[in-house]
Amino acid sequence: MNWGATADVAGAVCLLAGAFLSLLAGIGMLRLPDVLTRMHAATKPQSLGLLFVLLGAGLWVRTATDIATLVLVGSFQLVTSPVAAHMVGRAAYRAGRMDQSHLVVDELGPEVRQPDVRQDREREE
Repeated sequence: MNWGATADVAGAVCLLAGAFLSLLAGIGMLRLPDVLTRMHAATKPQSLGLLFVLLGAGLWVRTATDIATLVLVGSFQLVTSPVAAHMVGRAAYRAGRMDQSHLVVDELGPEVRQPDVRQDREREE
């Protein structure tokens, strides 16, 4: 087997692994009970699945322009996915859409319950 055939087989394996992880993420979004576990399913396996798909596509196309585009897509995914999950978690916490009994440490609670002093000062002025 030459390098091209080996890269094609490795690319197919990566594509299948990425598709399987993305399928697991979709099933987790439908089956998991609360916001925090769904948020985990939406970010962890989905991001890794996308990276496997991008790696598999890169092994198949093997041109510099296409690989650079795939690297950009992967890097944007890795940068934006944690931020989006963080914002979803904070919004769910503030809206009361999560089960408080599953929290071990509640670091956000005092910050949410504390009145915003800056807004009070602006109203007084």
